[in-house]
Amino acid sequence: METEQQKILIIGSVWPEPRSSAAGSHMLQIIEQLLLDGCIITFASAAAPGETRADLVALGIREHVIALNCTSFDTWVHALDPDIVLFDRFMTEEQFGWRVEEQCPQALRVLETSDLHCLREARQQLLKTPGGLYQTMAQQDISMREIAAIFRCDLSLMISRVEIDILVREFSVPDYLLCHCPFLLDMPDAKKWRSYEQREHFVTIGNFLHAPNWDAVQQLKKSIWPIIRSQLPQAQLHIYGAYAPQKACELHNAREGFLVHGWTEDALDVIQRARVCLAPLRFGAGIKGKLADAMLTGTPSITTSIGAESMHDDLPWPGLIADEARAFADAAVSVYQDQTLWSQSQRNIMPVLQQCFNKTEFGAALITQLEQANEQIGQHRLQNVVGRMLRHHQHKSTHYMARWIEEKNKNRN
Repeated sequence: METEQQKILIIGSVWPEPRSSAAGSHMLQIIEQLLLDGCIITFASAAAPGETRADLVALGIREHVIALNCTSFDTWVHALDPDIVLFDRFMTEEQFGWRVEEQCPQALRVLETSDLHCLREARQQLLKTPGGLYQTMAQQDISMREIAAIFRCDLSLMISRVEIDILVREFSVPDYLLCHCPFLLDMPDAKKWRSYEQREHFVTIGNFLHAPNWDAVQQLKKSIWPIIRSQLPQAQLHIYGAYAPQKACELHNAREGFLVHGWTEDALDVIQRARVCLAPLRFGAGIKGKLADAMLTGTPSITTSIGAESMHDDLPWPGLIADEARAFADAAVSVYQDQTLWSQSQRNIMPVLQQCFNKTEFGAALITQLEQANEQIGQHRLQNVVGRMLRHHQHKSTHYMARWIEEKNKNRN
């Protein structure tokens, strides 16, 4: 007897842009895994389409534009009657979670966190005001909102093991509510990677709307690149990223070899031409798309401990890790100049990819955990007392605020 196809509804805060952000890439990887499992997928969003949005229709995915604070969503989702509803960020769960619960009470509610936003913001705050990580996170409004959304959902997809540990150890989130879902990558053919001699210069890449990326570019300009350039006067740094603001473009200086290009059609192509990838990330969360892309192209990278976090387990990093500007610059020069060190760094890549990001292994684990959560949904929800309390209280307030906004909009019209 054939198993009935699962109907999946993904509610996005934005339409996925896999060529512009790691979050967009991860969402598309999840979508592809669900399609491989035979699921019927509908993607809905209230956002305007971005510059580089994915062609979901070409993948066989139905698209639907929804409205915020409007009962039209209730009627639509009730008729759709999905088996699983996936919210792409905690803000989306806040807006639509209570409506899904009212209209489709049996649907499994899943949160794709992308990265732990409250961890990223706490680390950014710690750059200005030193203190403890937990104490900083615990005092943030965003932490309470994001962790509440995790409790309210039946399962949350966590891209980083470090984030899982923080949630379980510091915030008492039950581990059965969390599913480790890293990047789901096809393994590259290392024989096709460019050699040391076939490459030149440095590269960095990242969406400029993402605060850690913009901060990294500023650190390169002010503190790191001048040191590298003093030792390698002919070297160039090529900087790519979507949504480059005018202030970023103004940093372009050909005389200094500091070249700001903006968005690129093919991130992997520009990375594979460089000898070394630079990612001096001082704060952030999740795992880093630019460093995964560097691995896929056989490009050694220099990053910080936050950049490499949860990306290589106990294996050697394919490059070097340094947190201070001088040490970072010296590490970049060492890998760039030393062919033996560079080649060893490249050889370190495949073990990391196979252990940490193998699509076959982690994709199957994702599907298995979704199936188990669906099968045990009654007991799952009964155990999650905190989630039930939060849904009772928080959704009531969200519910009535949304109703008030809807009535206000009606009167205005």
